[in-house]
Amino acid sequence: MTGSEWFGSAPGGLNRYFTDLHGALAARPDVVVSSAAFGTAPDGGGSWGPVGGSTLRRTRTAYLDRADAGPVILDRHFALYGPPARRGHRLVVHFHGPWAAESRMAGGGSLAVRAKFAIERLRARGADRFVVLSEHFRDLLVADYRIRPEAVRVLPPGVDLDRFPLRERDEATARPLVLCVRRLEQRMGIDVLLRGWPAVVAACPDARLVIVGTGTAEAALREQAAQHRDTVTFEGTATDERLAELYARAACTVVPSVALEGFGLIALESLASGRAPVVTDCGGLPDSVRGLDPSLIVAAGDADALAARLAAALSGDLPDPARCRAHAETFSWAVAAQRHVNLYRELAG
Repeated sequence: MTGSEWFGSAPGGLNRYFTDLHGALAARPDVVVSSAAFGTAPDGGGSWGPVGGSTLRRTRTAYLDRADAGPVILDRHFALYGPPARRGHRLVVHFHGPWAAESRMAGGGSLAVRAKFAIERLRARGADRFVVLSEHFRDLLVADYRIRPEAVRVLPPGVDLDRFPLRERDEATARPLVLCVRRLEQRMGIDVLLRGWPAVVAACPDARLVIVGTGTAEAALREQAAQHRDTVTFEGTATDERLAELYARAACTVVPSVALEGFGLIALESLASGRAPVVTDCGGLPDSVRGLDPSLIVAAGDADALAARLAAALSGDLPDPARCRAHAETFSWAVAAQRHVNLYRELAG
């Protein structure tokens, strides 16, 4: 497998997924897996070097990686990095999201957006299978990238149930806390959340919002939230240990994305910790909670609807921690790894 960065060196959903999938596959006695990305690698993983530096240098380093000539399957998780598939090998492309479209929404120039789209198409050429996390991204891949539907497999992600243990909450002493863990980018909908937040506070005056993450929209979001500084806190980046602590203190979490959401791994982490996430009907997000409580899904971009559901959540209208945890257990990495092994065996023939 080839990725972008190892999660311990660079946060993000793609890096978390890549790192955890590597760990789940490496733990199986029937699989031999070699994985490479930038940053400090976990046990059994490989590194192309430190995070950062010239994109051109990093691309060249990953492209020329010929250290291991053995794999039957090359599973690429990011279009820019990794060697080409060798003759006689099978290529799997994980489509974690439309790189070009994400760049456009983040304010990238038209030339850069077109170049990224061309790279995505070029690097996907000749792939035997594509893996997506949700039906939404399957449809996007078929419609926008003209990929044959029969070549696409929907394999839901997993969540590390040990990393995010179930925590009971002391309802008698805890202040009502809503936790939002997101990259601070325009498409994540945090501006919508902040627009609706005064209505949440009006319904629950003790409510507090903690936002974890960094990104290009951080300055604008901090300015938007300035008038609510008594009830809104920006945490910045957080370790897994700090996240587990915040989950334990939270009454619920919120994932307010408005575009290009493949699944939302953070919703599964919240559920594993016993905290129900309020999510939008954006991309694959509803897949994380539909089987638990469909009322947790609200319209994307609707600040009033989001505020109303959060206010109801803080009043107690939520699945309890045990139900949340049980739902998360249906998304274990053991199950996700088995689905990948089935795909690899199908290709290896």
